[in-house]
Amino acid sequence: MAEEAVKTTSKSELAYEWLRERIARHEYGPGYRLVLAEIAGALDMSVVPVREAIRRLEAERLVTFERNVGARVAMVDQNEYVHAMQTLGVVEGVATALSAPGLTEEDIAKARRVNERMIALLDHFDAHEFTALNQQFHSLLFECCPNPQILDLVHQGWTRLSGLRDSTFAFVPDRAHRSVEEHEEILRLISEKADPLDIEFAARNHRWATMQAFLDARERAKR
Repeated sequence: MAEEAVKTTSKSELAYEWLRERIARHEYGPGYRLVLAEIAGALDMSVVPVREAIRRLEAERLVTFERNVGARVAMVDQNEYVHAMQTLGVVEGVATALSAPGLTEEDIAKARRVNERMIALLDHFDAHEFTALNQQFHSLLFECCPNPQILDLVHQGWTRLSGLRDSTFAFVPDRAHRSVEEHEEILRLISEKADPLDIEFAARNHRWATMQAFLDARERAKR
């Protein structure tokens, strides 16, 4: 009995990661209906672990459930986007500050090389590639956060954000120029072993500035 429970848990985790990855890649976009039997068939498992995985995604607000309709990938909502960006700014700022003491010169050099690739894209802008590199850049700075609970919140925030909008930079491409400058400032603070609060605020405000650029662009579009 105990062995069976472990197997079910393992399959539930597999289904969860499988579904979350497809939501993050927009293979399953907003409004996509998640049919338990189809997913279970694709993963060669029963619907029980798939149902458990969907409940986890529902708790993370990546999935919604409607009576007589079933589970669907959550729809895009401006308020949800703002809340996700505000939350991610807070937790990622803390994670980056906590990671900073453990980052080596090579880690910082890797992040700087990624940012240089982002700068190279500015003249012939590709929002999707820029967004992928942006996530890679930030991952290099927060992944060694020693607090696993905070790190998990950061991962949830990135997944939630990617489920809401494929690329903010596609909507506000001008923001990309300022974003790479802010990256350099964050790297400078980490390199100089600045006060952790300064690093935290720089990382948080960087995220919030992107959010504000999105809101400003939406407001201009209404005029």
